[in-house]
Amino acid sequence: MSSEVQAARPTKRRALTVAGAAAAALALWALAVPVAGIDLTVQLSGATQQVGPGAVAAASLAAGLAAWALLILLERTLKRAARAWTIIAVVALILSLSGPLTSAVGTATTLTLTAMHLIVAAVLIPGLGRTARTR
Repeated sequence: MSSEVQAARPTKRRALTVAGAAAAALALWALAVPVAGIDLTVQLSGATQQVGPGAVAAASLAAGLAAWALLILLERTLKRAARAWTIIAVVALILSLSGPLTSAVGTATTLTLTAMHLIVAAVLIPGLGRTARTR
């Protein structure tokens, strides 16, 4: 197998993983908001805001692309990039959970936003972690 094909495979898998994480979050939003009727409202800087599909997609894609960029950086600098990346990703997930726990308005919103964070992590962490290259 040529080196170009080997290089393209992780890139394609990573892109699909990032897209899959966003799709999973959007699917959860679709089940929660239009189907179940949950009002996803958060309190940010004193203002109340609705969490819509655009915000869900943007946040999920931003998290996925940042995770991908970090993985590339770690692959270039560390021998055990996958291990370091996974530890950092789990810590980032734990820290990210403070958002829904502190800004969500209502129990249903807190649970839904927490589930969104967890579903994105459930796709990104194993999905990107499996593609890590060793030096």
